[in-house]
Amino acid sequence: MNTANPFVVHARVLMASLVGTAVEFYDFYIFGTAAALVIGPLFFPAESQAAQTLLALMTFGIAFFARPVGAVAFGHFGDRIGRKSTLVVSLLLMGVSTFLVAFLPGYAVAGWVAPALLCLLRFGQGFGLGGEWGGASLLAVENAPKGMEARFGIAAPLGAPLGFLFANGLFLLLGLFLSESDFLSWGWRVPFLASSLLVILGLWIRLRIGETPAFKASLEAAPPPRVPLGKLLADHPGAVLAGTMGVIACFSLFYLATTFALSFATTKLGYPRETVLAIQLGADVVFAIGIVVSGWWSDAASPRLVMAVGAALTGLVGLGFGSGLAAGSLPVLFLTLSATLFVMGLCYGPIGAWLPSLYPVDVRYTGISLAFNLGGIVGGALAPLGAAWLATNGGVVWTGLVLTAAGVVTLVGVLMAPRQA
Repeated sequence: MNTANPFVVHARVLMASLVGTAVEFYDFYIFGTAAALVIGPLFFPAESQAAQTLLALMTFGIAFFARPVGAVAFGHFGDRIGRKSTLVVSLLLMGVSTFLVAFLPGYAVAGWVAPALLCLLRFGQGFGLGGEWGGASLLAVENAPKGMEARFGIAAPLGAPLGFLFANGLFLLLGLFLSESDFLSWGWRVPFLASSLLVILGLWIRLRIGETPAFKASLEAAPPPRVPLGKLLADHPGAVLAGTMGVIACFSLFYLATTFALSFATTKLGYPRETVLAIQLGADVVFAIGIVVSGWWSDAASPRLVMAVGAALTGLVGLGFGSGLAAGSLPVLFLTLSATLFVMGLCYGPIGAWLPSLYPVDVRYTGISLAFNLGGIVGGALAPLGAAWLATNGGVVWTGLVLTAAGVVTLVGVLMAPRQA
């Protein structure tokens, strides 16, 4: 087989972007699922269930604050030495941090040492993911034929529903075949152990690809900046702010429809865990469809237009999200989560092509990684906490206002972003 064949090269690049990101998001999502199901009771004192839930969500949020730090670190090397080698290291760090969670003792055994170690590994997860998404997106977009940037760019976003499918699917199987006591004592650790197999697969694929043509051309034209972050903030502060605002909606949509909805439906509504996981898996298929639609639509129109439509729809979905959760009906819950994740697909799919267009090649890895992960703090960490607070103090029907606010912020970011060819 001729490995120089463009079809073969493109297939390898897309697979490396998709599989690597799926591995990373699988690792991230199994922690999110564990945070909703077992982290609170196992790693924190049992005085208050509400406190356990909030502490578990805070532990989940730690990684979002680690992600911008990872974005700066991995972005520095991604812009100076290349996309490929940086992506290999980020995958290793994320994988090792996730694998070690499986061996942590609980609060009953180690006291406050247990949540401290959990937070440390959670920081490692976020640090690794901080350099993952941006590099995976560039791997696809910078190799894309002209006019197909958005369709290539959805490779990294499609890793999200794929990783979610593996993560929730495995938790669902464990819940079906294990007793509650076995699941709480050791079953929840299995997905963290299984992550090592996925990391090996991702590394094998990524080590077989080359550097992107855009990065090689940039190196030939001029030496890389000594401090990419400094040049980025000095020359493109508006693009960083707009990019950060532009991704907030997709994070808010996803984590309210997955981690927050799972926690609320199983603890407050009393639905069986396996039932809610199955509903979320069905909604995950709709999520993937939304991403694919957004990729084709973005190449036909523009990523900016599709993201603006997605942001506006986010505001509308937010008006009915809380009522959908509180309805007490499984079909309504499925429709609510499906609509939320489809809109997220419209917001999330074009990001792979939209964010790189805001920055020149020599600071692009740093720029898209920093913007993506700063937006993740607001949309992925603060939004679920805000929704949990609203549910506790005002009722779950108000939680959708978080999505409405996120949609407005993202729409403003998309409209104010610098428009480049």
